[in-house]
Amino acid sequence: MPAWVEAGVAEYTKRLGRELPLTFVEIPLAKRGKNAAIERLVEQEAKAILTACPAGARLIALDVKGKAVSTEKLATSINDWRMDGRDVALLVGGPDGLAAEVLSVAEESWSLSAMTLPHPLVRVILAEQIYRAWSINQGHPYHR
Repeated sequence: MPAWVEAGVAEYTKRLGRELPLTFVEIPLAKRGKNAAIERLVEQEAKAILTACPAGARLIALDVKGKAVSTEKLATSINDWRMDGRDVALLVGGPDGLAAEVLSVAEESWSLSAMTLPHPLVRVILAEQIYRAWSINQGHPYHR
């Protein structure tokens, strides 16, 4: 990832501290040649994504067809998740999206935007929104 992405994610992760640990796990993208079988590559990525998820985790797929979620709803969800005690994995697909297999096992499907966003920017947006939602829950003035 570019340095600006690493810096942005590191800043919000640092602000969250130990109270709400945030980790990004990158799955290597399958090589795409001119005549690549995209469906097969998406299936390979799906297996890698699901293998990387902690056992028993709440899986939330990020998909353009998912439900739009406000920052306030994210804040409520974070409180609920903390009470639930399970890990939460927000799943971002490769350039061809998430496989049907991943979408079918996810408990929820969210959309960050109706627009297509580049993966580096998605990381920063997720980190910032998680921090913003956490700040709402803490009564911190960041959200204003």
